[in-house]
Amino acid sequence: MRIAHVRERHAPTGTPYRLAAALPGGHWLDLEPARRRLMRDDPSLPHNDPLFRVPVTTLDAHLAAGARVEGLRVLVDPITTLDGPPGTDEDLALDPQGLDFGPPMLRPTSLRDFYAFERHVATMWGRRGQEVPEAWYRLPIFYFGNVSEVRGPGDPVWRPRDSRELDYELEIAALIDTPAFDLAPERAEEAIGGYTIFNDWSARDLQRDETTVRLGPAKGKDFAASFGPCLVTPDELSDARRDKGYALTATAEVNGRELSRGSWGDIDFSFGEMLARASADARLRPGDLIGSGTVGTGCLLEIKDESGFGRWLEPGDTITLKVDRLGALTNPIVERPDA
Repeated sequence: MRIAHVRERHAPTGTPYRLAAALPGGHWLDLEPARRRLMRDDPSLPHNDPLFRVPVTTLDAHLAAGARVEGLRVLVDPITTLDGPPGTDEDLALDPQGLDFGPPMLRPTSLRDFYAFERHVATMWGRRGQEVPEAWYRLPIFYFGNVSEVRGPGDPVWRPRDSRELDYELEIAALIDTPAFDLAPERAEEAIGGYTIFNDWSARDLQRDETTVRLGPAKGKDFAASFGPCLVTPDELSDARRDKGYALTATAEVNGRELSRGSWGDIDFSFGEMLARASADARLRPGDLIGSGTVGTGCLLEIKDESGFGRWLEPGDTITLKVDRLGALTNPIVERPDA
């Protein structure tokens, strides 16, 4: 399944997102009208499945009720042959051309971002004239991000105050959809409800100052984190499994020009290993997000000069991250709003 938060592009300000699932042919299934239609056809459904007893609103609410992403399949599978408006009194099929998409989790419960691609790590340490620390090869390392500044597709991003060095970071994020504690690496990925694209924006000048005292990142990272356009369940990727990741190409474009290209399959720690580390002596909750760290070449700090791009991001730029089967996540850079 592919799940997304959507609303009509020209809806009034403040219109809430609602939950939809991708249909064959490119349309999206509006899940709450689908739930009502299925109950109309089979009134016994609420007796057998709690999903039919309350309205479907957001993925956040679905997880908070104790349900898993996979549970939404009972709304999707009966209508997967639908391709276009169904011609009933309920508009189940939505044309993506008329939709805005939100982040797959509107209010994540936490964000842990790992550092799992050796090419990126080696480049960062090499720029300091140092070798990758031995501990990196033994331990999946992460920092806690900020979930108060989550952005979705199309949402603007700006440089934080006192920064001139805005950078994108091309990553994949996994959504936890069940409580978990002390997971074993070989089974930890069973706690993942789906994957999405993650742009872990960085203010490199602020980050540089913070890391000189061996603490952080903090203000170099906490101003924005973009996710989307949808959540893709693991079964959609299973045939592309390679080693610890998936043989899926990941790219980054600035103003339509490709600057970064790598593969999820080059990851050095699996999401299972990352989750085992994250859940050691700590409880993971439904709604937690786990970032992969930057795909090799996946930021300007790595390739700004070698690519000929030669600068940091500026207002007026548009950044698009793409990962095979996960879609494309685009965000514009704008001037910082007046505080």
